[in-house]
Amino acid sequence: MKQIILLALLGAVAALPFAAHAALDTNRIEQITGLKGTWSAAESVFKVTAPRADLPVSVDGWKMPPFMGLTSWAAFIEGKQAEAMVAGDLVLFEDEVNPVMSALFEHGVGVTALHNHFFFDEPKVYFMHIGGEGTVEKLAKGVKAALAKQKEIRAAQQQPARLFGKAFAPAANSITGSRIDEILSVKGQANNGMFKVVIGREAKMPCGCAMTKEMGVNTWAAFAGTDDNAVVDGDFAVLEDELQPVLKTLRAEGINIVAIHHHMTHEEPRILFLHYWGKGTAETLSRGLKKTLDAQKAVK
Repeated sequence: MKQIILLALLGAVAALPFAAHAALDTNRIEQITGLKGTWSAAESVFKVTAPRADLPVSVDGWKMPPFMGLTSWAAFIEGKQAEAMVAGDLVLFEDEVNPVMSALFEHGVGVTALHNHFFFDEPKVYFMHIGGEGTVEKLAKGVKAALAKQKEIRAAQQQPARLFGKAFAPAANSITGSRIDEILSVKGQANNGMFKVVIGREAKMPCGCAMTKEMGVNTWAAFAGTDDNAVVDGDFAVLEDELQPVLKTLRAEGINIVAIHHHMTHEEPRILFLHYWGKGTAETLSRGLKKTLDAQKAVK
């Protein structure tokens, strides 16, 4: 009997450090992010918020209060495999999106969607959904870094920029497609000095029908301008596990992400689509895309 009691006590003592470790340190989250949070006892979630009130935003001609959907937030919950999990949504202007995305990646927080919530908004607003698992310290620092980068950009220039750097205006299109073919190992198509490559993949719909390359399940890249002054835009079709490596590689190569979303429902496997825009030499852009395709293929 004494042995049973002793074993029970030892088990309880051994569990104490785990319980203390597992509880969310909400004070630390507030301290790191610099934001006040609220605790939901019903869901065991701690959420910090940052209303976007630094610049007025009008939607459909109406100056919208942050309460109506212009508030960045990050919600923390105890994790199952890691100490904590975070999910959130950041309210960003166009010139903030990619620097903030890179700041998140540098701190181990993922990006899961990028899209608009409104039409006729001035300045244009985008919403970046985030997620990740890890220690409270790491996740909170990631949120802090993202918001700090956003503030840094607005401190340097109050009004959002309207261009990615300088305006792109080549006198004519004259892209050398053969070099792009060589780098990407894909045969492309030329059109009036522009050049486009398309890489297909396949998904199945509930009817058993195949969604293929010509049905819209593809990765593509279109080049315009000249070999020395080019622009590339396109779309990556990715599986869920491929999303973060592809995003991180594109950003590391200086290519901007402009949307992350789905194009279909009920497909198997699930396909996500991310749209991008880059400027530079055709060679540099092609090599950046090649690295991204390689990173995508490396995902098991």
